Order: sequence, then C-alpha cells, then structure tokens
Amino acid sequence: MRVVSLVPSASETLVAWGSELVAVTRFCELGDRYPTVGGTKDPDLDAIVALRPDVVVMCDQENRRPDAEALIERGLPVHVIRIAALEDVGPQMVAMAKAVGVDESLGSACAASVDPRPDVRHVAFVPIWKRPWMTIGRLTYGASLLRALGISLVANENDERYPTIDPDEARDLGASIVLAPSEPYPFSERHRAVLESVAPTVFVDGQDLFWWGVRTPAALGRLGAQLND
Repeated sequence: MRVVSLVPSASETLVAWGSELVAVTRFCELGDRYPTVGGTKDPDLDAIVALRPDVVVMCDQENRRPDAEALIERGLPVHVIRIAALEDVGPQMVAMAKAVGVDESLGSACAASVDPRPDVRHVAFVPIWKRPWMTIGRLTYGASLLRALGISLVANENDERYPTIDPDEARDLGASIVLAPSEPYPFSERHRAVLESVAPTVFVDGQDLFWWGVRTPAALGRLGAQLND
C-alpha cells in the first residue's frame, strides 16, 4: 500500500516495517529518502492528494483535526493513531499495521513488557521548552514511559499535557532529578548550569522519551540503563 505518514514516530516505524512510504513530513528525519509534504501542523494537502496514497497516517496529538477532515473530504483514507500511554503502543501499532497492509505481528512486537507500578525512585523535572519554560504532564506518553522506570513528575498533579513550570518552581516542587531531552527543545551541556540549579541533570535522547512505535521496547531499555548508571 502507498502510505503518506505525517507523524515522525510512525514514519520511523513504517520504514522499519518495509512499508511503501511515498511521502513524510520535514520533521521525520529520514534525510532525502522520501519526498516531504510540509510539517506535522502545516501539511501540503494538495501535494498529498496528488500522490494518491492508499492511506494517510496521522496522530491525534501531533496533527490537526481540520487537516485530517480536509483529506477525508477529498477522498483519502486517513488512519489516526491515538497514544497517550505506554500500554497504548501495542494495540495502536497493531491497528496501524492492519491499516497499511503489513503483518499485524509487527505491531505486536512494538509493545513493551514492564512492571506497571514500580517504586518511585525520583521526582523529575522534564523541560521541553524555554520562553516560556514548559514540561510534560502526567497524561502523556513520555510520563507513562518514565513511570514504568520508577520516575514521577513535578507536574504529577497537573492535568495539563504540557504545563508551564520554570526551574525555580520545579525546585520548589521537590525535583530530585532533571531529565533534559534533546527535543523538542535541544537541551545540551550549555544549559547544565541552570538545570543543575534545580537538581542533578541527565541529558536524554528526546526521541527515546517521546517517539513511540518500533523504538519503544529498546528505548525503554536504553533510558532505564542510563538512569541506573
């Protein structure tokens, strides 16, 4: 099946599955291997329609509903992925495998087997942006993955997906560790001083923390090993 993927996590997974990708977004980090059709929030709908895909893969969090509705109105099948927690990955990847015409066992292999309620080892501040400072809330995939590793969040009582919390607030909320991801904001050593003012800081791969799919089981292992170290 000819597939357009407007979700970086899905694109990575579809490539691993050997699907026939005919276009991706400019954020999918696949180099020049596939044509691009805009971004996750501003896809080129005319270009997508012109490609005549059998299915367009989208996500309820990264893509805009009006874009999905516009593609459906123009006659394209759209498959929407909904992942809010680690336990959603297996079922949602099975559904995606079915939608793009590959063996559903490939989707099942993306599920991660974890202890759902380990002891809490740390309370983490996970900054994802500056100006304003933002972090992840408990109702996100990243938070769910960290919970499986025994990591709670400074925003654990907040139902906002991405609350605004600055380093001073994070320190006052009892952060015992800072997990600084490489995306969406590229935190790096140059930010260590301000982050260390909150708590000891570990720089982590943002894709391992936020991208789901084929990378989920290994990402969980890599992050767990890094935190154990």
